[in-house]
Amino acid sequence: MTAPARRLIINADDLGYDPAVSEGIVLAMRGGVVTSSTLMVNLPHSEHGAALARGLSVGLHLNLSRGTPVSERFPASLLRAGAFDEALVGSLSADVVAEEAEAQLARAEDLLGGPPTHVDVHRHLHRFAAVLEAVCRVAGSRGLPVRALDEGMRAELRRAGVRTTDHFVGEASGEAYWTEQRFAATVAALAEGTTELMCHPGYPPRETRTSYALQRAVELATLTSAAARQAIVDAGVALGSFADLD
Repeated sequence: MTAPARRLIINADDLGYDPAVSEGIVLAMRGGVVTSSTLMVNLPHSEHGAALARGLSVGLHLNLSRGTPVSERFPASLLRAGAFDEALVGSLSADVVAEEAEAQLARAEDLLGGPPTHVDVHRHLHRFAAVLEAVCRVAGSRGLPVRALDEGMRAELRRAGVRTTDHFVGEASGEAYWTEQRFAATVAALAEGTTELMCHPGYPPRETRTSYALQRAVELATLTSAAARQAIVDAGVALGSFADLD
């Protein structure tokens, strides 16, 4: 049988961010259309998220913008009050990021009971050249796929021998992104090849202060709906995860 021309990985970011977010993500994986997630390993609720998702397809959500480093040798001069600060990411060298990425991958493997399936970066900080260089180096040495945001990043990853998807869709903004209508229209219009659809489902955070709260609940409702399943069927799209990526 010929493989479907269009494959879709639906990845939920931010597992481990907050207990309510993690509970919603796992619901969307077990009872909805989400096929993959990525875990933040350096936050107070990381262990809870990992425990909920044991046995599911989970990668590393490399986090350089909140929480504390996992690497014991991360330079204190590149932190603010001992914690990551996104404003300082541009000052990081590839070597510093690579060491922290190695430490976070090891932590993810410990929490998940097995190696993570792939790597992406919280708040897309691999747009910084040093971060992308480090992620290419570390993921490439482990044979792990990495999220590509655009054609330029996709080409750079592939030049480094790192697997990635053919296309990427998704956004996080002031309004909930994945409504039922947008999800159905996006799935129907997918190009040939493998697309990663980034999403942020979850119950509104109950222990972490954030403005991105009710948006998660809207996405959770969409991604656990019968309409989402039907949109995938109608489009003739095959669902998969990064563990299946060629």
